[in-house]
Amino acid sequence: MEHSTSSIAELALLPFILMLLSIAIFPLFWNKFWDKNKNKLFISIILSIPIVIYLFVNNLSHTLLHTLLFDYVPFIILLGALFTITGGILLTGDIEAKPKINTLFLGIGAVLASLMGTTGAAMLLIRPVIQTNRERNYKVHTILFFLGIVANCGGLLTPLGDPPLFMMYLRGAPFEWFFKLAPEWFAANLLLLIIYFIVDSYFYKKEPRESIIRDKAETKPIKIEGSNNFIFLIAVVLSVAFLNEQYLTFIKINPYFKFIREIVILYVALLSLKITPAFLRSQNNFTWHPIQEVAYLFFGIFITMVPCLLYLESNAKILGIESPSQFYFYTGLLSSFLDNTPTAVTFHSLAMGLGETNGILVAGISEVLLKAICIGAVFFGSMTYIGNGPNFMVKAVAEENNIKMPDFFSYIFKFSLIVLLPVFIFVELIFI
Repeated sequence: MEHSTSSIAELALLPFILMLLSIAIFPLFWNKFWDKNKNKLFISIILSIPIVIYLFVNNLSHTLLHTLLFDYVPFIILLGALFTITGGILLTGDIEAKPKINTLFLGIGAVLASLMGTTGAAMLLIRPVIQTNRERNYKVHTILFFLGIVANCGGLLTPLGDPPLFMMYLRGAPFEWFFKLAPEWFAANLLLLIIYFIVDSYFYKKEPRESIIRDKAETKPIKIEGSNNFIFLIAVVLSVAFLNEQYLTFIKINPYFKFIREIVILYVALLSLKITPAFLRSQNNFTWHPIQEVAYLFFGIFITMVPCLLYLESNAKILGIESPSQFYFYTGLLSSFLDNTPTAVTFHSLAMGLGETNGILVAGISEVLLKAICIGAVFFGSMTYIGNGPNFMVKAVAEENNIKMPDFFSYIFKFSLIVLLPVFIFVELIFI
């Protein structure tokens, strides 16, 4: 009977695996089908149904309800608010595309990524970066480094920076704890910026003389419109930082009081929609399609991953993943080819199952393991186009502007394995 129960529990892992495989494989082979959000929702619902039945039959419906209410809802509200607010900020201009200017762009993006999220920073800066480099012949490398730095590695310093970090925040990691990841953030981004500056300087010297002359002649000053939205961004940051149990102790009386934070964030997002002129969002090519995609996919992910989290917590000690380095690289490996948010949550549950009580505990697990999970999930999300949400968005915007981006496998073999991976290994050797 016990063996039968164990087999059913293992079988319940299958929908989660299929859900993640759908995200990884459909865009590559059935892109037209996958491009429609209704099909993503259809897949999410179909794979979720057996899990809902399984959880109800095994009296685990409370776990499902808790996951949807206290993980999924805050997750979508935060991402939706950041997406809405940053979509109202329009950055235009065309300055000289010198290596030091491009490097400064990426450096600013690395900072903004932790404040407005990797998606927000990437969508705010990608078009000005492309416009600045419009006259140059060699620019694919700039988009690749932009993807690595702004759309991924820059988002390590706050729980707003990347969704995996927000999930750890929801599990009890204090807002300011993420500042402890500053050495790793600084080292990785500094190394990537130095490498980029060297590479861009090399290609700048190869540019035809007429391209450089045209680049110097066709300049426009940088202009920011919709700057009121920066106030709304600050409001969201403050809401996440202070509207929690750490500062509002009465929240402990009733877990539903936690939604004070989500109510404030929603209100701020609605203010942004009301106050920001519609033409600014139009100029940004703003649509609701990307956030709908995230909402539909993660609806399926959050439901189907419940049995996986329960299984990992029960069987963590027999899986052999115990050291910080193992957590870093295994989290990184799965984050590269699956979505880094459910990967981070999965390895957090694995760490919970180890039941460590020695040393400093953060979010219920050893601090060194939490660091390894957070850094691995955020950094390695840049290893493929499917590792993190903004990756495909950056690629799509670049291709809309006639920049020929490498295909899925060329990106891995010609960029991430030879540029990103050595940097990530260096971070592991020095800090983890």
